[in-house]
Amino acid sequence: MLLTLSIRDFILVDRLELEFANGFTVLTGETGAGKSILIDALSLAMGERGDAGVVRQGRERAELSAEFDINALPHLQRWLAETDLAGDPGVCLLRRVIDANGRSRAFVNGRSATLQQLREAGEFLVDIHGQHAHQSLLKGSAQRELLDAYGSLGGSASVTAGAWREWQQLRRERLEHDKNASAHAEELALLEEQTRELAALAFSADAWAELQAEHGRLTHAASLMEGAQFGMEALSEGDNACLPQLNGVIARFGNLLDYDPALKEILETLEPAEVQLREAVYSLRHYLQRLDLDPERLAHCERRLRDVHDMARKYRTTPEFLPELLAEKQARLEKLRGFEGGGDLAQREEALRQRYLELARELSNGRLLAAHTLGEQVVATMQGLAMAGGNFEIALNPLPEGAAHGLEEVEFLVSAHAGVAPKALAKVASGGELSRISLGIQVATAKVSLVPTLIFDEVDVGIGGGVAEVVGKLLKQLGSERQELCVTHLPQVAAQGDRHWQVSKSSSEGGVTSRIGLLDRAERIEEIARMLGGMEVTETTRRHAAEMLGPLG
Repeated sequence: MLLTLSIRDFILVDRLELEFANGFTVLTGETGAGKSILIDALSLAMGERGDAGVVRQGRERAELSAEFDINALPHLQRWLAETDLAGDPGVCLLRRVIDANGRSRAFVNGRSATLQQLREAGEFLVDIHGQHAHQSLLKGSAQRELLDAYGSLGGSASVTAGAWREWQQLRRERLEHDKNASAHAEELALLEEQTRELAALAFSADAWAELQAEHGRLTHAASLMEGAQFGMEALSEGDNACLPQLNGVIARFGNLLDYDPALKEILETLEPAEVQLREAVYSLRHYLQRLDLDPERLAHCERRLRDVHDMARKYRTTPEFLPELLAEKQARLEKLRGFEGGGDLAQREEALRQRYLELARELSNGRLLAAHTLGEQVVATMQGLAMAGGNFEIALNPLPEGAAHGLEEVEFLVSAHAGVAPKALAKVASGGELSRISLGIQVATAKVSLVPTLIFDEVDVGIGGGVAEVVGKLLKQLGSERQELCVTHLPQVAAQGDRHWQVSKSSSEGGVTSRIGLLDRAERIEEIARMLGGMEVTETTRRHAAEMLGPLG
């Protein structure tokens, strides 16, 4: 829902901060006071086109921002996350800046955005009903979604769309197979040969590391053996070997301990060294026993290395990537083997097509029932809205090939008067008629519509008396379900509002300025009396206004 609207240097407004609440709010004012400025400002904040003419005279730029509570709008939250435009949890802030030179900038949650993104965000948030207004009901997709929501068909539509996508995916695969059958056969034969060749190498990353290590060991076996024997001579077996000499020192110090205990500390340091030297000698002896000059094994390793390098050169890769290459070719081979069964693909495609058609026909039947019921409800409402004899129909125009959303396009058709052929809602000429028809649709679908905030402008154009009272009561009823704002010149509508704002205009040295103020009960009585009696407000019109507002509280 709309929380706040901030306006700076916009047409006749210098600075304005408005806070909104749930329910039904009315906006009134004298002719020329600028009642539509608020709607124009909100439309621009939601991405409508604007030019330098909206900047207040003498100012550098106009700034417009609207803050919304989006806790109840998971679809918008997902869209913001997907477009990297998410802000604080549960809040969406739309902002528009238009410079005096005509340059325009848009922001969503403080991040720079395109006008298209601003419009897309706005479509989740507000419907403005009026001539040339930002109104989602004029779009075929919105009409279809509203009908599906009204008929509780959202789940069926989602399942149908999923079945369509599965069918189309397999259809694309089958067409690819048919188009490339001969090429696939050639590629299949090549891949079978390549995978056999690579698999026969029996090669892995671990085996490659082990082979390289073994080859290095065998290649330098003589040097390794010579080094190990030198170590044995120096440590244990030579004339001046370390270990016998160290043993002699330890034995001598052991005999001398009786004469000087101070030698014990030195002896305790030497004894562990003797143990470690013995372990080193043991390990070297064991190493020498295992170390062997094996020309045959060396030749085997060299052949193996040559085979691996030859294979890597053949496939223009390095030995380390040969296992990954084999896995890629095996995966492609499996896919092509699936394509071999062209007949099987066609059978599976037909099965998915039949499943889609079954689900889509079920969805169509549900839409047909919902269209009939919704049409009757809207027609009944229209009779009391100065459109007696008017008609509203929901056409389900067939799609021979079907689509993700089903086997038909949904189109709202309307005729405002008897004897006039119904035509598309978007082609209704009168702004007042369009607003009233929209009102009837919104009342009928109030509990299922996804857009939380409604704004009506020109809904009361060309009506009065009893019809105006009906319009007011319908707006009041709709306000119990949704946040709603209505610009009106009729006292019967204004009296139904939960809150009442008044637009006024004043002149000063700085120019003409529009103001919007929230009225208390006494001020509402005065304003409704003015709307009833014109410029001269009498006690009679005040009493009438008070009666229209009803008892206090």
